[in-house]
Amino acid sequence: MNQYNNFFYNNTGTNKKNNNILIDLWPFSMITPIQLLIILVLSVPILYSVLLSFFSYSWGSSRDFIGLNNYFRLFSDINFWRSLINTLVFVNIVVYLEIAISLGIALLFVKALPFKKILISILLAPYAISTVVSVLIWRFLLEPDVGILNYILLKIGLGQILYPSNTLHAFGLIIFLSLWKNVPFTFMLLYSAILAIPKEIPEAASLDGANKLQMFQYVTWPMIRTIVMIALIFRFIFAFRTFEVPWILTGGGPLRSTELLSIYLYKYGFRYHELGYASATAVIMIIVTLLISMYYIKISSKEY
Repeated sequence: MNQYNNFFYNNTGTNKKNNNILIDLWPFSMITPIQLLIILVLSVPILYSVLLSFFSYSWGSSRDFIGLNNYFRLFSDINFWRSLINTLVFVNIVVYLEIAISLGIALLFVKALPFKKILISILLAPYAISTVVSVLIWRFLLEPDVGILNYILLKIGLGQILYPSNTLHAFGLIIFLSLWKNVPFTFMLLYSAILAIPKEIPEAASLDGANKLQMFQYVTWPMIRTIVMIALIFRFIFAFRTFEVPWILTGGGPLRSTELLSIYLYKYGFRYHELGYASATAVIMIIVTLLISMYYIKISSKEY
């Protein structure tokens, strides 16, 4: 009888443990299908691109294995290095300016402003407009011959923005349009982070005699630093693959001055139909993006 009781209680305890494990795993089982789908959708194109980068391949032709020749050709192409430098310069200027401008606007909007809701709506408007539509509007406004903004600039003596022929004007304009389009997104992230700071903390610091600079340095910044790093990582990833703005505005010109890696990849993939070579470019873009992300993740982890 004692043996039967011991067996019954042992099995009851084991069943309870198994049930607890099942209960703990149940939420994960609910999200596993969609997670597997996301991994499949992301991993299959990446793996296929990596595989295709070792072949010489075009539409309708056979795949010829050429090993690392696409990469050797890529690294020996001066236009690739020019596109890479253009991309790195563009990304660093856009992302850091975007974070600084968004943070400044967010700190301004935390204060009591008249018509704050209307101003926020106006500020978010560029992000709500399609990128293609917004770039086309700016292109028509700044057309050297018939653009109304260029006409106004010429009349007030500031000179025209000659983006089709002036390399500096073209590069500066794609930076401006990228900022105009994406600052609202970063602003909302930082503005929400600042609003989430408990009011008691700034009030206590103010009572202790902290000025505005000290308030930002020792109260606001430590509380929003994580969100800033997240915004920085995401914006670096998104800015690195920027395509619509320079392609619609200049097509990579003049003289390849606005040709980013995304445009370089597009031209070889869909204009010259060298899919193996374009895949090698895509692999390099993925590697550079991962290296940048890992660098900022490492920095953010050291701070904590």
